[in-house]
Amino acid sequence: MLLQRLFLSDKGGMIVLALLLLLAIAVPVGNLFIPADSPLHVSTYTVTLFGKFLCYALLALSLDLIWGYCGILSLGHGAFFALGGYAMGMYLMRQIGTRGVYGNAELPDFMVFLNWSELPWYWWGFDMFWFAMLMVVMVPGLLALVFGWLAFRSRVTGVYLSIITQALTFALLLAFFRNEMGFGGNNGLTDFKEILGAPLSADSTRIMLFLASVIALASAYVACRYIVTSRLGRVVIAIRDAESRTRFSGYRVESYKLWVFVFSAMLAGIAGALFVPQVGIINPGEFSPLNSIEQVVWVAVGGRGTLFGAIVGAIGVNYTKTWFTSVWPEAWLFALGALFVLVTLFLPRGIVGLQWRQLLASLRARLSGAQAVPAAVPTTSASAPAIAADTSEKSV
Repeated sequence: MLLQRLFLSDKGGMIVLALLLLLAIAVPVGNLFIPADSPLHVSTYTVTLFGKFLCYALLALSLDLIWGYCGILSLGHGAFFALGGYAMGMYLMRQIGTRGVYGNAELPDFMVFLNWSELPWYWWGFDMFWFAMLMVVMVPGLLALVFGWLAFRSRVTGVYLSIITQALTFALLLAFFRNEMGFGGNNGLTDFKEILGAPLSADSTRIMLFLASVIALASAYVACRYIVTSRLGRVVIAIRDAESRTRFSGYRVESYKLWVFVFSAMLAGIAGALFVPQVGIINPGEFSPLNSIEQVVWVAVGGRGTLFGAIVGAIGVNYTKTWFTSVWPEAWLFALGALFVLVTLFLPRGIVGLQWRQLLASLRARLSGAQAVPAAVPTTSASAPAIAADTSEKSV
């Protein structure tokens, strides 16, 4: 019964999960076992690129959960992504040890350069993997809990809530740019060496990070699908469609919104933690409000309120971005804006919401209608009453 509720009515999700399974098998085999001179070989760069796309897909999935199903348009969701990334980056920096430029076993290189005498208290414990992973979900979740409790309790909704979330991520951007914060300032955290004792430059490590991204995305999709098909999900959708009516029906609307918002922030933090070791850097630029707005575009292009549409949109838009920026980098932002406008005007339900069969049937009908030559209609005075009478009979 549970499997039927989760998957049998979700053909798009089943296709996405099947493709993820196919990637989890084909990419490692193509990278580790197929020779480099073969056209079927998957390069390490491609593995890293796929892993980055999957992290973005997980981030888009977390945003679709609160926007598509709860009606909360967050323009600062990149803040939770960046906080999870910084938690992972702090762990990776502690693993460098004496292999840094200055050879200090306790302090990262940027702290030695800035003449820090001791490790700040908020860096304690990040030399342990379990503690860092706990912080990956706890820090974004705690921020979302405090922010959401204040905002939802005050009944801030709509565009006002979106502006506040954007202000939140911009404030974090300015804070993390300061060297006094102890997070590397403008340069951020980089020059990572290993994770769990495995060198990050090794092909096997890249494959393991890619597989971790696949597992995280698939697990998050199943969890989100379970939420939106449960009783909780039905209440959340009711809040999206008629918040006042749901509140008057006796539901504590603020509690439902807060729960979903915190869970979404935790998913975004996990996406950031998987993103950092694969790209090799985390800096304050990830807090940029422009990044959060771009994430909204991913969800809108794929299809808001579908879950799997967010995954399709994130991977599709970022693949296009990778290609576009290599061909015409200065025009990418214009292309992204045009894409968002076109989707808003002509595809309000996104790519996955497009009725392809109806579209093809409509195009086929138009083409066949254009090829057919209409018969001439007589315009004599005798035929006019007959046409009018026929029309009146049909209308009756």
